[in-house]
Amino acid sequence: MLWLQLLVNGLETGCALGVVAISFSLIYATTKIFHVAHAGIYTLGGYLAWWLVTHGAPSVVALLGAVAACTAGGALIQSQLYARLERRRATHLVILIASLGTLAVMQNIIASVFTPNILQFPIPWAANVVALGGEVRLTWAQLLTIAVSLAAYAGVMWFAHYTILGKRIRAVASNPFLAQITRLQPQSVYVIVVAIGSAIVALPGVLVPLDLGLQPYGGITPLLTATIAMIAGGVGSITGAFVLSIVIAELQNLSLLVMPGEWSIGITFFIFVIFMLFRPTGLFAAR
Repeated sequence: MLWLQLLVNGLETGCALGVVAISFSLIYATTKIFHVAHAGIYTLGGYLAWWLVTHGAPSVVALLGAVAACTAGGALIQSQLYARLERRRATHLVILIASLGTLAVMQNIIASVFTPNILQFPIPWAANVVALGGEVRLTWAQLLTIAVSLAAYAGVMWFAHYTILGKRIRAVASNPFLAQITRLQPQSVYVIVVAIGSAIVALPGVLVPLDLGLQPYGGITPLLTATIAMIAGGVGSITGAFVLSIVIAELQNLSLLVMPGEWSIGITFFIFVIFMLFRPTGLFAAR
């Protein structure tokens, strides 16, 4: 049953995209910066994990090391680039161009250090296939991606609603000016948010290449799809970004039943453009 296999594969892809979307949504909703360099952090996490594994580190240690490095990288971009530009009253367009430049630099450094060729993780168990019900087959890497992505979504929801720092972030996102005069220190919150978002996006950045391999320029398409999901789901809605990512991935996969693969992404985005004409605030937009 091809349609069932495509449906399950879409769930795995959608969960990974959902983690990218919620991390990007968290950053954008709080800082109002279109953090395009997020795609570079996504890619960097995978390559750092690959480097650690090839040098003998256990898989878990490689994942944690990549998450830690991406956290530091995100905090550095916010504190040393975006914050400096904001202090000089740079416009959002200037910050966007700076983010694009940062992405280009990161991608070219990665390509020069690790070569632009596709790299595979030397982890044999990741490619082992598991049969589910006799009809559906997934690799251990895909199953791990689904499990970790769902756990990341649940963790972000709990963090945002039930921790002091999460409530502080939501307050800053809601009204930065009021947060400033009530001494919630928005600039510090921005660094923390970008660091958290970078740590979250490192998870799919490592797990997805376990199955598909690494490419220096492979982070742009996931970020583009995640951005569409964030907008269609409602900017600032974690659930909306995650759910719409799964919906987009399912539509792309199931469309393969009726059209060539090169058309699936374009048709899917066309559907969401039409959707946004009737629901521009997003499906899960808060009142």
